[in-house]
Amino acid sequence: MPASEIQFDETVSYLLAKVATAFRNSLERSMGSIGLHGGMVFVLVELWEADGLKQIDLAQRLNISAPTISKMLGGLEEINLIRRERSPADARSALVHLTKKGYAIREQVEAQWVDLEQSGLSELRETERLMLLDLLTRLRNAYTGREAVEED
Repeated sequence: MPASEIQFDETVSYLLAKVATAFRNSLERSMGSIGLHGGMVFVLVELWEADGLKQIDLAQRLNISAPTISKMLGGLEEINLIRRERSPADARSALVHLTKKGYAIREQVEAQWVDLEQSGLSELRETERLMLLDLLTRLRNAYTGREAVEED
């Protein structure tokens, strides 16, 4: 093997991709137990923070394409967690609102999320968790082109 060949499994990027895949699979199983797909959770989280977002703004916040958000919202509408309506200010834009059921499922999602977080991070000490959170935030910012937010 030439010396210039990279050992992919010894790189941070490779391991990060493997961890992301493992997490996504765990998220799918966990959220599937309450009738959701993993990606739906991220839409709900955004709407719990700011209900009534434009569909395009949701896509931008989640860093996903317009067709992908449209498909996700269709699934959430089918199970009556959200509803879409035309924006009164711009008929070309759709506003996304949570339904009562969409607000009510938050407790179940939070319980599943806490269990997932605790099981995945159980081997880490508190300081390691804080360091990991900081490092992952910085990596996300680097990969998405976001600016780091200064803490007060």
